[in-house]
Amino acid sequence: MNLNIDMKDIGQISIGSFAFAVPISFSEEAWRISESLPFTNLTLVFLLSVSFLALFAYESVFQGQVVHRIFVFIIRIIIAYIISAFVVALVLISIDKLPLLTEPIIAIKRLIVITMPASMGAIIVDSFDKE
Repeated sequence: MNLNIDMKDIGQISIGSFAFAVPISFSEEAWRISESLPFTNLTLVFLLSVSFLALFAYESVFQGQVVHRIFVFIIRIIIAYIISAFVVALVLISIDKLPLLTEPIIAIKRLIVITMPASMGAIIVDSFDKE
């Protein structure tokens, strides 16, 4: 099955997520919110992120044509979210705000909170050249 994801798509997703991740990653508000956010709200942030990612991909990237490509659609969303999270992690590591070894729970929470807007940036830039 052809997933139609090439290096150009990966580059677009990376650039889009980087554009949104950088300003938010440097925000002390984002760091503090992620530290104090309860698990229920964190789950809601994650679900909202994936839902809006799916909605935008459905309408813009796939133009509503997913009936025979549902697997590709789901994989595209997963890949976009994972690449976005990876880009956010790199940005946070570069500014020493991803304490994976010392405070892994805070690191994961921070990653989820900042990946929300980064993933939207990723899918928006990815949609510039439709499938």
